[in-house]
Amino acid sequence: MGQSQRKKEKIWTKDFALICLANFFIFLGFQMTLPTIPLFVQHLGGSDEFIGIITGIFTFSALILRPTAGHALESKGRQYVYMIGLGIFVISIGSYAFITSIVFLFIMRCVQGLGWGFSTTATGTIATDLIPQSRRGEGMGYFGLSGNIALAFGPALGLTLYGYISFTMLFLICSALGLVAFLLSSLIAYKPVDPEAKKVTAPRFDVLEKKALRPSLLLFFITTCFGGIASFLPLYAEQEDVAGIEVYFFVFAIFLMITRTFAGQLYDRKGHIVVFLPGTISILTAMVLLSWLPNSFVLFLAAALYGLGFGTVQPALQAWAVNQAPDNRKGMANATFFSFFDMGVGVGAIGFGFIASAFGYRYIYIAAAVSIMTSIVLYISLLIKDKKMQQQGAV
Repeated sequence: MGQSQRKKEKIWTKDFALICLANFFIFLGFQMTLPTIPLFVQHLGGSDEFIGIITGIFTFSALILRPTAGHALESKGRQYVYMIGLGIFVISIGSYAFITSIVFLFIMRCVQGLGWGFSTTATGTIATDLIPQSRRGEGMGYFGLSGNIALAFGPALGLTLYGYISFTMLFLICSALGLVAFLLSSLIAYKPVDPEAKKVTAPRFDVLEKKALRPSLLLFFITTCFGGIASFLPLYAEQEDVAGIEVYFFVFAIFLMITRTFAGQLYDRKGHIVVFLPGTISILTAMVLLSWLPNSFVLFLAAALYGLGFGTVQPALQAWAVNQAPDNRKGMANATFFSFFDMGVGVGAIGFGFIASAFGYRYIYIAAAVSIMTSIVLYISLLIKDKKMQQQGAV
C-alpha cells in the first residue's frame, strides 16, 4: 500500500479519542500510586522485601487473569471485559484509603491486579480494533501516548500530594480518576462480538497466542526494569541524597512521548529490526547510569534514555505481537503480550526486593542491565535463526 493510501486510513475517530482519554485517566490514577505504594508500605511498617512482594503480587495477580480476559474479549465482548476490569480497579484502589495493615493491603493488591489484568488486556485490544492495520504501529504509538502523558504527571503528582495530604485522601483521588475512565468508556461504540466466537470452546490449556511469543518474551526481559524503578528508585535517590525524583518521572515521560511520535511509523515502514536494538541499547545505558547515580544530572539523563528506549521498543513489540495473530486471536495476542509484561515487572519487583535487602539498591540496576543484555542477545539469536531458515528454504 502506498504512502498516500496509508494516510487516507483514519486513526483519530471519536471512539479512538475516547479510549485514549479513558486510558489516560485510569493510568493517571495508577501512576500516582506507583511511587507512593512503597512509602505506604513503609508507613505500615514493611521492609524492602515487603515492598517488592506488594508490588510484584499485583502484577502476578493480573497475569493469572489475562488468559481468561483474552478469551472473554472474543466470546463476551470488549465492553464486558473492560467495564468489569475498570469497576474492580476503582473499588480496590478506593479501599486502600481504609487499610491499616500490610495483610489487607496484600489482599487488595491482588484484587487490584485482577481489575488491572482485565482492563489493560481489553484496552489494548479495543485500540487495536479501532486502528487501521496499515497504520497499527503508528496508532499504537499514539494510543501509548495517553498512558505516557499520565506517566509524565502521575508519579510527580502522587509524590507532591503525599507531602500535603493523607494517604486516605490520596487513594480516594486515585479511585475517582478511575471512575472518570469508567464513565468515558461507557460512551464508546465497541466492536460487536463475533457470533462464531461464542460457539468456540477454547482448549483447556489455551493460555497463550503462539504467534505473539517472540515479542512477548523479549518484552519480559525489558520490563523487569519497571520493578526496580517504580518500587525502589525514590528510596534509592533519597539514600544517595540525589534530589529531583519527581522530575525523573516527568523527564522519562516527556522523552517517551517524543519517541511515540515517530517510532510507530518507523516500525510500520521498516519493521522491528530498525527500532529494537537502538531502543534496548538506550535502556541498557540508562540502567548503567542508575547503578552509578552520582548526582541529579545523571538521574535525569537516565530518565531521558530510558524514555527514548522504552518508547521505541514497547509499541513496536506490541504491534509485532498483534499483527502476527489471526483476526480471531487478537485478544489472546494482547493477553499474551501483557502477561509477559506483568511477569517481567513482577519478577523484577520481587527479585529486586531481595537484592536490595542483601546488597543495596545500587545492585538492582546492575541486575536490570543484565536483563536488558539478555533481551538483546535473545533478539540477535532469533534474527540469526530466521536468516538460516530463509537460506535453507531458498536452497
